Amino acid sequence: MQSDFYMMANRKGDDDSDVGVALETKPKTKRPPMYKVLILNDDFTPMEFVVHVLERFFGLTHAQAFELMLTVHKKGVAVVGVFSHEIAETKVALVMDFAQRHQHPLQCTMEKE
Repeated sequence: MQSDFYMMANRKGDDDSDVGVALETKPKTKRPPMYKVLILNDDFTPMEFVVHVLERFFGLTHAQAFELMLTVHKKGVAVVGVFSHEIAETKVALVMDFAQRHQHPLQCTMEKE
């Protein structure tokens, strides 16, 4: 014998018994803009100091840092990493402070990718 609940749930045509799947539409979230951190060449900062900065603040190996330093030296500028705004801003500030404390005119900037 079927229960009253079962029979009521299986009746066709009753608006109350229509079962549907609720589809949640999630708003598409935009990825936050990314920022390139750039090191600029100058005629006074020693190459070894630039290599040290790249190793210390950007986690590069000595070989990677040396290659990037040569790019900066030859081209005048190089991208050393791409980060969220907050991280890029922090890295620029750390590099600039470190260079100033060591009395080097090394410039580090950021720009939107």
